[in-house]
Amino acid sequence: MNGNGSGMKPTTLLCLLLGGWWIVNLIQAGCTELANDEAYYHMFSRELAWGYFDHPPMTALLVRMGAFLGGELGVRFFFTILQPLYLLILYRIIRPEQPTRRDVLLYFVICAALPVLQLYGFIAVPDAPLLLFSALFLLCYKRFTERDSLPNALWLGLSVAALAYSKYHGALVVFFTLVFNPRIFRQPRLYLAGGVALLLLVPHLIWQYEHDFASIRYHLAGRNGFFKFNYITEYILNIFAIFNPLFFPLYVKSWIKSKSANPTERAIYCITLGLIVFFLLSSIRGYVQPQWVIVSSFGFILLLFGYARRHPRTRKYTMVSGCVTIGLIGLVRLVMIFNPIGLRFEVFDNKTSYGAIAAVAQGRPVIFGGSYAIAAKYGFYTGQPAFSQPSINYRTSQWQYMDTDTRAAGGPVLIETGPEGADSTLHLANGRDFSYVAGADFRPVRKVEIAGRPLPRRVKVGETLTVPLTIFNPYDYDIGLSPESNPLVLAWGRNKEVFREYVLPVKGTVPAGSLLRQTVRFTVPEELASPREYRVGFTIRPRYQGYWFNSKESKVSVE
Repeated sequence: MNGNGSGMKPTTLLCLLLGGWWIVNLIQAGCTELANDEAYYHMFSRELAWGYFDHPPMTALLVRMGAFLGGELGVRFFFTILQPLYLLILYRIIRPEQPTRRDVLLYFVICAALPVLQLYGFIAVPDAPLLLFSALFLLCYKRFTERDSLPNALWLGLSVAALAYSKYHGALVVFFTLVFNPRIFRQPRLYLAGGVALLLLVPHLIWQYEHDFASIRYHLAGRNGFFKFNYITEYILNIFAIFNPLFFPLYVKSWIKSKSANPTERAIYCITLGLIVFFLLSSIRGYVQPQWVIVSSFGFILLLFGYARRHPRTRKYTMVSGCVTIGLIGLVRLVMIFNPIGLRFEVFDNKTSYGAIAAVAQGRPVIFGGSYAIAAKYGFYTGQPAFSQPSINYRTSQWQYMDTDTRAAGGPVLIETGPEGADSTLHLANGRDFSYVAGADFRPVRKVEIAGRPLPRRVKVGETLTVPLTIFNPYDYDIGLSPESNPLVLAWGRNKEVFREYVLPVKGTVPAGSLLRQTVRFTVPEELASPREYRVGFTIRPRYQGYWFNSKESKVSVE
């Protein structure tokens, strides 16, 4: 007997339900156009590496593994498989000693009624492997706390490494798990697990070292911005939305009434609360994307499942409201496929829009400005060469490690630019405008290296800075510098925002494969006074092209 009479076992029923959900996700994955980030991950998956600018390599690997299927389904296929796996693992962790089919139905409805799990059940983003390996880590942690053995320690270390290779947010999952169980630090094999994880992460750490720890610097500082109160309100509202607002009164009630029965349940609660509070505090310094707290879904599932199965009225409300939510989500998912009301969003009209640009380009590489995702989408939907120029007013991306623009050097290209001065503007089906100039002899300067004496840490208004510079040109063509055409610029920015750009009176030619030495002088103007701290660097600003710092950035305070 399984506690619910004879017949199908509860675990079998759960597998069938999750299998049905997987089929729905599979259909959705093949019939919905790519979101911006998905196209971007597909772009860098074509060159597998131990790391990427934005994320560890797991996402790229999963995308690459599905390449044999082609199209959107190929990009997303292995991500659809992850969801039933981590929901099975989570069920294995939190299930009662004698589960029934009613328990399984309740668990499934709760999971399926979370909008965040519906969306991240089929799209190709790092959050899917993060959820899988978070669940696997919690299972390994459960076994380790139950039996401190060598195999369990090894599995724990392996799961930590898999988390780190999935998304850097996994560090928070491990941190909040361990910090609220201080007694675990008395167990010697915990340090063995840490050593195993560190050993497995060596290839990624080497990649970070070779790329000046680009990912770490970006996630720790590159996302910082200015305080905006709406960042906090949007974060709170998003939390309600992604975890089902109909469930929140029950979350609160069950949190008050429930008690953790074992270290693993306490860990799940701590992860949930820790992530929500951590990113609430993070919203003070910049926008927080709602999916960053996605692992908190485990805690909400645990809370509601544990409480509802013991209280019939709560169970009934959960089942009814959950089914209503699933129905509404189903309608949204149909809209994502068919778009009957003509919405303009990133998963609609990509083939038509980028096909229109390709028709104008006629095989010429397209050099897009600013957005890291648009060039990736163009390449995915047209198969034509494209590149995303870095923007000093936005941020850099994985494109800085690509050489599409170098391969296009010396030939004809289309360069995205502003509407003023453009050769023409295309009005695309997705609602965007694409303004461009046609260049016959494209000459990128992105890889030019500018080195010199570091700027002073503190300067005063009116102070004259004298900086000897060495400008190295790695390209096979000469690069001319002049204030009128190819100016050397000293840029002063705050966080992600460029505050001022100053053209320097530098004229000369940097020979191909050689260097130019120049000494520049700059007087700190009154308009930079606050006092405040800036990120300062040198860049070459060619006409129509995006640009990034050609030198290392310095931090300078103006007094």
